[in-house]
Amino acid sequence: MKKAKKTPDWLVVGLGNPGPAYAPTRHNVGWMVCEALCQRYNVQFQQGDGQWLESLVDLGPKTALVLLPTTYMNRSGKAVAEAQRLFRIPAERVAVVVDEYNFPVGKVHLKAQGSDGGHNGVASVIAETGTPAFWRLRCGIDRNFGPGGLVDYVLAPFAPEEEQQRNAMVEAAADAIKDMILIGPQRAMSAINSRPLPTTAAGDSEKKLP
Repeated sequence: MKKAKKTPDWLVVGLGNPGPAYAPTRHNVGWMVCEALCQRYNVQFQQGDGQWLESLVDLGPKTALVLLPTTYMNRSGKAVAEAQRLFRIPAERVAVVVDEYNFPVGKVHLKAQGSDGGHNGVASVIAETGTPAFWRLRCGIDRNFGPGGLVDYVLAPFAPEEEQQRNAMVEAAADAIKDMILIGPQRAMSAINSRPLPTTAAGDSEKKLP
């Protein structure tokens, strides 16, 4: 059994699939957000002690272990559960960043607990950790697909006309992670969920937290 490591304040998990072929796809929004957050703080991902890449982000009074599972989406929970045990992080301080087709591109929404919402990655996290009591930061990918078209849709890149909104959404989601960690998710939730959709550059129309 691996020795427990020093406990970060939060575990932030970007759901997605490993490899360059998947990097630009809608299903990898969680990875995009976590990569953007780490770029802001000039920290690099490295191989963790399990099936994930990890990076430690120092937010001043608090730290976040940022995790990118390399298990592929449908087995994401195996990496999350192992990292939770290794770093001794309770579910209420775990935030999973995930794509959400019920929201338009640009929308960022923070949710506590709940069902898997039909998302296989979230379902795996619930199954492997044994609890739905983690936070979900949902990032909109829209639902421009017909019956039976979901899999092909989420595994395709964003359309060129969506890229500006996607980029702004990724930056807004990185802001949301910082806010929820620094002031607490309950306080941050209202401001995060009420932010208008980004229009031009990231942050132009966002509601900022004090």
